[in-house]
Amino acid sequence: MKNLYLVSLSFLLLVSCSTTKKYPKHWWTPVTQKNAPSWEILPQVGEPGKSVILSKRNELGILSNFAPTPIKFEGKTYQGIEGLWQSMKYPEGPRDPRAKLKYKLKREDVEKMSAFKAKRAGKEGSKNMKRLGINWVTYKGKRMTYRTSKKGKHYQLIRKLMVQKVVQNKNVQNVLMATGDLVLLPDHKQKPDSPPAWKYNKIWMEIRDEIKSGKIKI
Repeated sequence: MKNLYLVSLSFLLLVSCSTTKKYPKHWWTPVTQKNAPSWEILPQVGEPGKSVILSKRNELGILSNFAPTPIKFEGKTYQGIEGLWQSMKYPEGPRDPRAKLKYKLKREDVEKMSAFKAKRAGKEGSKNMKRLGINWVTYKGKRMTYRTSKKGKHYQLIRKLMVQKVVQNKNVQNVLMATGDLVLLPDHKQKPDSPPAWKYNKIWMEIRDEIKSGKIKI
């Protein structure tokens, strides 16, 4: 009985060691606050082996919507998710109610952008949305509620884009799957009531699970 116990214990230790995931230490490298922008959540906030910040300071930043990862989606190529996201705040054609206001850029210009350039372009769209008193954006002529607690059409579109991002980009696949079972946390401050489409970290965890289960093929 004693020998059987020792064999069982040895087996459990072997399994435990073989399934323990090792993660790059630099994912948690501390950064001083004085060198960080006010919006950033620093890497050291994550708990090594349990949670990690999707920091733009290392390769995890490729999971950000800001990342310049080209995506082919429904007949167009975008340089990243942020470009399409922000472009939806711009008018589609002269009959669009938003077209009565002036814009420095055209919708197609914003579609070609990525990262902070796209984000800055989106600010103009947001200002005009506020002037018009609207809470909707458009994609292919269809209106979608923008700020909402529901996982509506806008959320579903962003999720589809994120799925295509990982399916079409090998580097994205490698980084996402390297996170193993870590809880993924955003690298920027969010309000508790932020729409679910904003919570890209949670969407990535869902997509990661679906890849592991075979629901999403990469």
